[in-house]
Amino acid sequence: MKRNLSMLLMIVAAFALVLAGCGAKDKTSSGSVASEEGGNSKKVYKVGTEATFAPFESLDDKGKVVGLDVDILQAIADEMDFEVEWQNIGWEPVFQTIKNGETDIGAAGISVNKERKETFDFTEPYYESQLLIVVKEDSKIKSLADLKDKKISVQINATGHQAAKKLQGASSPNIMAFENQPVAIKEMLNGNVDATIGDNAVIYEYIKAHPKEKLKVIEDDAFEKEYYGFMVQKGNTELLNKLNEGLKKIKENGKLKEITGKDFK
Repeated sequence: MKRNLSMLLMIVAAFALVLAGCGAKDKTSSGSVASEEGGNSKKVYKVGTEATFAPFESLDDKGKVVGLDVDILQAIADEMDFEVEWQNIGWEPVFQTIKNGETDIGAAGISVNKERKETFDFTEPYYESQLLIVVKEDSKIKSLADLKDKKISVQINATGHQAAKKLQGASSPNIMAFENQPVAIKEMLNGNVDATIGDNAVIYEYIKAHPKEKLKVIEDDAFEKEYYGFMVQKGNTELLNKLNEGLKKIKENGKLKEITGKDFK
């Protein structure tokens, strides 16, 4: 009787192990997921963004991050056989989480400049941009020089913020910095500042989405051209090389132009 009971327990234990094996999650580690075909795993990179920067990043009606950066990075991921996981965390945290290693890639229409390159590594550029001034339709402001003593709204620590500080001084009380560009524009419309400075694609996307707001756009040659790149932690050459290789491929095969509508080499 004891022997039969022992055999029965052994059979039950073996059956339980089989069930456990069948129900195991198809995931190899926190940094990779298993493919449905063949069981091969793909590396998963966490992407930090600030999704109020249309057309590069915004949220659709289901709360999903969409935009040009999403499409470009997905095209690179397809070429290089990895996955991306988007996290809408805000502008300032994009930089902090890359520095801390909590996210792998920063993608938020980030302009590459000397100051940022001291702390982070960037891919080759994938988009050319330029700053614009936005004022109310009846404003008498005509150039950047006219803003020398005016109140200006900007996105905090963006290149528009840097341009404003260069014009008025880093400690100027006339510069009002906000978490995102749409809020900076609203401050101008509400009469709290005289003008706002921001990236051209974002400014035009805002105007397109708000056709009833009477705005005037001012271009000024005093603004230098800017170039967007994807950002990674300083010294992460493995990921940087992977992104650059994929970016080169989508430039050569025309996918980048298809996404942005612009021929950028």
